[in-house]
Amino acid sequence: MRFLGINAVFHDPAAALIVDGEIVAAAEEERFSRRKHGKRPVPFSAWELPEQAAAWCLRKAGLRPEDLDAVAYSYDPDLVRPGRQGLDERWEDLRTTYARRAPSFLATALPGLDAAQVRYVPHHVAHAASAGLAAPYRDCAVLVCDGRGEAVSHLAGRYRDGVLEVLAAQELPHSLGLMYEEVTQHLGFLRSSDEYKVMALASYGRPRFLPELRELIRATGDGGFRVDPIDWASFAKPLRKGDDWTPDHADLAASVQTRLEEVLLDLARWLHERTGEPYLAMAGGVALNCVANTRLLAETPFRDIWVQPAAGDSGTALGGALHLARAHGEPAAPMRGVDLGREWTAGELAAWLDVARVPYERPADLAEAVAAELAEDRIVAWFQGRSEYGPRALGRRSLLAHPGHARNTERLNDVKGREQFRPVAPMVRAERAAEIFDRGPLVSPYMLFVHDVRPDWRERIPAVVHVDGTARVQTVDREAEPLLARMLSAFEARTGLPVVVNTSLNTAGRPMVDDPRDALECFGSAPIDVLAIGPFLVRRGEVFAR
Repeated sequence: MRFLGINAVFHDPAAALIVDGEIVAAAEEERFSRRKHGKRPVPFSAWELPEQAAAWCLRKAGLRPEDLDAVAYSYDPDLVRPGRQGLDERWEDLRTTYARRAPSFLATALPGLDAAQVRYVPHHVAHAASAGLAAPYRDCAVLVCDGRGEAVSHLAGRYRDGVLEVLAAQELPHSLGLMYEEVTQHLGFLRSSDEYKVMALASYGRPRFLPELRELIRATGDGGFRVDPIDWASFAKPLRKGDDWTPDHADLAASVQTRLEEVLLDLARWLHERTGEPYLAMAGGVALNCVANTRLLAETPFRDIWVQPAAGDSGTALGGALHLARAHGEPAAPMRGVDLGREWTAGELAAWLDVARVPYERPADLAEAVAAELAEDRIVAWFQGRSEYGPRALGRRSLLAHPGHARNTERLNDVKGREQFRPVAPMVRAERAAEIFDRGPLVSPYMLFVHDVRPDWRERIPAVVHVDGTARVQTVDREAEPLLARMLSAFEARTGLPVVVNTSLNTAGRPMVDDPRDALECFGSAPIDVLAIGPFLVRRGEVFAR
């Protein structure tokens, strides 16, 4: 059977396709439209249909819209409770009206689709399915936490034999995700987009406002929580975009981050006590907070935690499709990787390079050639295979650099045009990770936990060590990622370092690079030394010498 999932609510419009229980394709609309998170002027920013992503998913499988058994839309307007959410009712009315008309909008966007095939899946059920049905466990507890759904901001439950049992859900307006969005905006960052910057800034401060926040943000002991209205200006003055932050702002970020972690620990411990499950699966935007995830793994009784790599709202497209598939009796195959987006053959890439009239070469061994460039301290844009689903660059659309030079953190932030307090991440072969990194899971392919860098390695790989001595690690499996693993081995043979810097291939405010045109534009506009695109190498000096 064939199920298409659609997210077109709030932000991060996306589409995903399930065929006979297998994940065939998944992509975010921003990779096609080049509008990050699908942002448009209010109110339309929240409701962009993933027309291009959905059409591509169908083409990938050789399907037409009329071949689908059902379409999941990850928002149920019947669950909205007017007047009870503490939110702007005018926008809620518009959102509900839009959602009710979504089936006809989708039928127009995908000619041949029967609007009656569209099924509403509650937002947090879609999040839960993206975690619990995609995780590598048959049964597990599931925790969802984000800004908001139709009427709640959180779900706690468990999956048994593919069936979700909801044990708790927190009604709006209480929301940990919205609270974190508010402080993101107060600190001069983009709300519903830059929350990870608050997490990074927190490492520069100390949680001296924690006593006050513990009074305002608290778990209730029944699987839920309360968030009282907070006057953020009482802690630090508001910042506008581009303003310099002060110790007060860093301390506020540290205080909010710590309180978030504490409340999540309370929720997770309650969930374990109720379910007794050894495994926890997580989704929702808050699950992208890798610092909190690490504390949950270390300080709760759960034996293991799996976080959906596309934990934000884009992941509800996948979760909605998985939920429908399971409801129709289809088995749910575990998610095997994030390489679910577009790819190009060597011939197609060569044609793009020829049209762009750039000189290129095809080395006998791409992994060795890139390792040599990195060993010479050159920045490499790495464009290989199918693009990633979700917000993390995991070796498909990445910027790579030498980790042994501290200045490379600043160099990469300059390339991307972003704040200098932002860390960059290490990728390492899975079998070498335990020698270099402590705490956190030894296998971490999706970069969703932080690890302590062992003291004897901190001076050897300073570019990937954050100010607090941690790193957000991506482990690379030789069987799953043979090209990446060979490149890492070749780099270690040249430098003695089994680690390479990895950050996303994009510049500030732009979505991650997805197609060859994006790659060439990014390479041409930023100080990147080498582009490794498929089996080909393009060197900056040779391009601009012409």
